[in-house]
Amino acid sequence: MSETLELTGLAARADRLSLKLGWWTDRAAAVLLAVLILDVWLGVFARYILPLPITFMEEAARYLMIWVALLAVSSCIPRREHIGVQVLFERLPAAIRRHLLLLLDLLGIVFFLFLAFYGVGLVERGAKTFTMISGMSKALPFAAVPVGATLAAIQLALVAIRDQARLRQQPLAVVFP
Repeated sequence: MSETLELTGLAARADRLSLKLGWWTDRAAAVLLAVLILDVWLGVFARYILPLPITFMEEAARYLMIWVALLAVSSCIPRREHIGVQVLFERLPAAIRRHLLLLLDLLGIVFFLFLAFYGVGLVERGAKTFTMISGMSKALPFAAVPVGATLAAIQLALVAIRDQARLRQQPLAVVFP
């Protein structure tokens, strides 16, 4: 942020909670990414250097990548690092900008809650199916959808509270870093 405004009350608590949740999500995604990298390297080693009968490496990499990608969605929300067209947004009057941001945040929250709700059904169906190679239930890999969507909805709600407070205090405040 180029401008830092002193947040108070609910906005300050939302900001702190968002940062704490983001910190834990970042760490979880980093650990899974490290496991993914080790898994891919072990897969390459097992296939090309010292032929070993390790068959689940590709499958594990696929599911680890899904988890990392879906956790990364909620990790980027507190810093508003997702793709957006800011050129048009910044040219709008301050009052319209604040209301448009609120509308977009609310649409995002609804989308992520919708995804989380239907993701639970995906996990339930996945519990009844098994992976081809390792025979593992697909419930754990599919759980990335409702977990990631729920985290994203929570983060977006917290960030919306924070940014609306900032824009109320100073209508021309920079919301996007």
